[in-house]
Amino acid sequence: MNILIVEDDQLLAEQLTESLRENGHETVHIDDGVKGEAEARRTAYDVMIVDRMMPGQDGLAMISALREDGVNTPTLILSALGQVDDRVTGLRAGGDDYLAKPYAFSELLARVEILGRRNENQAADTTLTVADLVLDRIGHAAVRAGQKIVLQPREYRLLEYLMRNEGKLVTRTMLLQHVWDLHFDPQTNVIDVHISRLRGKIDKDFDQPLLQTVRGRGYRLAEPELAKD
Repeated sequence: MNILIVEDDQLLAEQLTESLRENGHETVHIDDGVKGEAEARRTAYDVMIVDRMMPGQDGLAMISALREDGVNTPTLILSALGQVDDRVTGLRAGGDDYLAKPYAFSELLARVEILGRRNENQAADTTLTVADLVLDRIGHAAVRAGQKIVLQPREYRLLEYLMRNEGKLVTRTMLLQHVWDLHFDPQTNVIDVHISRLRGKIDKDFDQPLLQTVRGRGYRLAEPELAKD
């Protein structure tokens, strides 16, 4: 995992860095809350370890500011303040876990690895990926090869359904039922129109098309080498 350590105690930070790297993790160390917040916004980390009391701004203010702007990196708070009220305050500020100092490194490592696994599971649940096309199911946004794609609500539902069925033939009947909530064919070109619009957004400016029409049968969204019937 790639872990951000925000800790002003240089000796403790060095010990954490060494121990985490010995266990196969990459680390970046920042020694104050303001710089830590900027780094957390700039780079996507798997987990953050944040000291509560730091120069610049304290850890809770840093975490709260990140959460308000949608930066939800799983975070373990470290603090010499270990009373129940202190832990509750830290969790309510946006921390995912709270560990009082002094602590055993084996416990810290276990907590960090649990947060990392949780992050992996959440990413799998909230994003869909086909080739270089990624759909964010939380933000209802799509990105292909780093380029943001603006989708209308119906286009989003259409793309989500196609991506959920990656590589499979999707018929018009399936689209009417699952995207338009219709159990009959209205005998209109509504599907063709939306497919055309969607294709223009996700394929037009890219070398390899992902959305294929299977003549007389339906549609398929797949990586180029898998797209042929």
